Amino acid sequence: MSSPGGGLPDVTFWAARGALLLKQARHEASMRQQQLAGVCGTSRTTLSAYEHARKSPTLETAGRILDAAGFRLALEPKVEFTGGVPNRLPRLPVGQALGRVRVRERAYDLSVREQRRQAYSALLRDGDSEQLLTYVDELLLVDLWDELDLPAGVRSRWAPVIERARARM
Repeated sequence: MSSPGGGLPDVTFWAARGALLLKQARHEASMRQQQLAGVCGTSRTTLSAYEHARKSPTLETAGRILDAAGFRLALEPKVEFTGGVPNRLPRLPVGQALGRVRVRERAYDLSVREQRRQAYSALLRDGDSEQLLTYVDELLLVDLWDELDLPAGVRSRWAPVIERARARM
């Protein structure tokens, strides 16, 4: 496994990332370390060591801890950007995909198809990577693709993303 920037494996990065995920899961579950440790069958000191990246749990143990906190360990595709265009887009939770977004001082209600079309056109032209991943849903983008108002250059850069998405559907 490589570090996020590529190159040699970065064990400290992944240990810290795993620690943060376990801690976030416990906090989201509103559990104290002692409670979660008891439910998942480990000690509070061991859970603390995992949460502070002093120890790394096995995948099985991490899954058991997350499960006890009400979460699951899942495989999620990595999104990489080249020239401001991602290799893929995520499927967003419904509330997020159909929520509200502000692009260049204009607010859009993504639950209204015409406003979503306008917002997606603006986001694909001018959005940054964070905005694209937060507001553009892959399936909804494919559905609107032929209706988007995009310059030819933007459309050609995004066309491979749409083709890959359609192939997965």
